[in-house]
Amino acid sequence: RLRMSRFPAALQAKDVDYQMLLAANAHVGTRNATVAMDTYVWKRRADGLFILNIQKTWEKIVFAARVIVAVENPEDVCVVAARIYGQRAALKFASHTGCKAIAGRFTPGSFTNYITRGFKEPRVIVVTDPRMDAQAVREAAYVNIPCIAICDSDSPLSYIDVAIPANNKGRHSIGLVYWMLAREVLRLRGTIFRTQQWNVMVDMFFYRDPEEAEKEEQEAAAAAA
Repeated sequence: RLRMSRFPAALQAKDVDYQMLLAANAHVGTRNATVAMDTYVWKRRADGLFILNIQKTWEKIVFAARVIVAVENPEDVCVVAARIYGQRAALKFASHTGCKAIAGRFTPGSFTNYITRGFKEPRVIVVTDPRMDAQAVREAAYVNIPCIAICDSDSPLSYIDVAIPANNKGRHSIGLVYWMLAREVLRLRGTIFRTQQWNVMVDMFFYRDPEEAEKEEQEAAAAAA
């Protein structure tokens, strides 16, 4: 049984939040675990997979949202996603919170070389996977930019300031974490109330295969005809 958090009552997760994290397999790690991530591991399953503590996942989502909200200008926050499953989620997160996004290949020098066309000077960065986005993490460390990262059980935590323990390999897990982070940022800003449901569906943050999307559009067109 999860131990009660020391969070204020207003910031506590509801049962539906934990159910969504479990449904998206955000708690399912890999067969390996780094020493640094051991504190976020709840137990190891019979098949060898490490299970992450979803209470700590929620607490770190709230903590990361508080860090993002502390930046006065939303455009000074940059979200990076090289993994294809995280690109749509990163772009949606950026559009809803007003921050900037780098989806796809991260151009070396984007944070350190002002001659680079896409040069940025963010105050905080959010990365989808510390291993896939290692270039962005390293450059942020060079120029003292705090880094928030979604970290799996086998993720390295070098130069990571806020680690959100969650499955960063699955499209549903990545999309849900970004959706929850965006919702918490808007709640802390006062844009939406905790008593009301956010009108943005979590499905909007999930990666969609172009072929599947095209097939669905064709089926919808055929049904309309």
